[in-house]
Amino acid sequence: MIDKLMQKMTLFIISIVLIIPVIHVYAQENEVSINVPSLKVRSGPGLTFDIIGVVGQNDKPTVIGKEKDWLQIKFGNTNGWIASWYTTSKTIELTNKQVISKVNKLNVRSEPSLSSAVIGQLQEGNQFTAYKTEGDWIEIAFNNQKGWVHSEYVTIVDQVVKDEPKTDTSSSGEHFVVSVDVLNVRSKADLSSKNIGQVLRNQSFLILEKDHNWVKIKLENGKKGWVFSFYGNYTEQPSTSTTKKDHSNETIKILYNGTNLRSQNNTSSDVVERVDAGETFTVLEKVDDWYKIDLKNNTIGYVASWVVASNNSLTTNIEESVAKREKGTLKGLTIVIDAGHGGNDRGTTGALGTDEKDITLLTAELLSSKLQAAGANVIMTRESDVYVDLRKRVSISHQVAADAFISLHYDAIENSSVRGFTTYYMYNYQKELASYVHKGLRDMISLNDRGIQAGNYLVLRENKQKAILIELGYLSNATEERQLTTEQFREQATHGIYNGIINYFDAQIN
Repeated sequence: MIDKLMQKMTLFIISIVLIIPVIHVYAQENEVSINVPSLKVRSGPGLTFDIIGVVGQNDKPTVIGKEKDWLQIKFGNTNGWIASWYTTSKTIELTNKQVISKVNKLNVRSEPSLSSAVIGQLQEGNQFTAYKTEGDWIEIAFNNQKGWVHSEYVTIVDQVVKDEPKTDTSSSGEHFVVSVDVLNVRSKADLSSKNIGQVLRNQSFLILEKDHNWVKIKLENGKKGWVFSFYGNYTEQPSTSTTKKDHSNETIKILYNGTNLRSQNNTSSDVVERVDAGETFTVLEKVDDWYKIDLKNNTIGYVASWVVASNNSLTTNIEESVAKREKGTLKGLTIVIDAGHGGNDRGTTGALGTDEKDITLLTAELLSSKLQAAGANVIMTRESDVYVDLRKRVSISHQVAADAFISLHYDAIENSSVRGFTTYYMYNYQKELASYVHKGLRDMISLNDRGIQAGNYLVLRENKQKAILIELGYLSNATEERQLTTEQFREQATHGIYNGIINYFDAQIN
């Protein structure tokens, strides 16, 4: 009898020992289910990374990180990456992680939904603690509360040793810059409290204290009051209205993981180091669109300005032109030229081997020079062979409040007999610009006219500005490809686009 009792007790203890680790693992880690019979595991977050193995439908890998549409999982004795669109997961807890905003004016919402309330905004380079992901959303620490940002606009990095924002922030040097024309200052952090003054757009104030969505500031007359934080932006230093040429006190923060630091200020020079988002460097000088920086091993490197946030650029405001524009000119207008594809995104490859990314850039450069000659402020989404995220391109359009956004592409299709040019728009407020530009093209080039069409492209769909996308012919048609790659065609095509833009804005004056 005693032997049987001892045997039962032993089995009970063994079962408890075996169960406890299982309970511990599931309480601390997150799993996802695989939706396909076999899913490749890669060494990095992208299709270009090496395949290191596979997981199947019966596997439930543990997720330890996320980058865009890719999940980092435990895989054997190492870590790997799988595509999230082949998995099912509700919530993934993040441990010792932060997010870095890749864009300006990124909305922070109360819930993981576009329909939820906006509780504030992040600026390019802002860095906050991340708690968990839910679908395409990431929960972060924001102004003594929690909020949600869309994962497309941020980079997830490892947690750095840094104190969370304190209630009393006056010693941190953080400033609040007003982003609306007039903002009321109240005696308490409450809309029903007494109005003690007003502040104006672009004025900058040292933050004395924070209380949820309210910020305490000191006015010029010495009074202290509260403003609603949604109507301004946070910066690390005071805003200034003058353009500084001195870069001696300037620092930059890397926005993308795996950013190349090069030996010279061009993309063809040697890579001296690769760094991840969140790392900061001191700027020695700015050379064209590149920052010359001091590396940690007492060497010099260069990094492209479009993959970093500068502590100066965080507080730069675009001045609105008040000059009246005359017919036949583009003075006072800001036009964004988007050279399609770039970097590891080659676009389509023609029947004779032409890479789309190369000729879109050549076309964009020529068009830019013509628009600038007419007085336009031209912004290029890329000026060299680099990859620029589609949402980043749209963000540039929003940042500069573009009067027109022109995305340049060359088409391809399996049927090599198809030829011609097409101009796309998405919304009615973009259609008129598409019509004028398409007519300008039709008057200058001899390709088959495929007309203007509605196109569900991200750079049009997500763009609040007047944006169009032009497919300047088919590289998949060998005969057309020969024509499209000539300087003569680019000259005629850009002149046609130029005429269309001029005519469109002249019509607005009328």
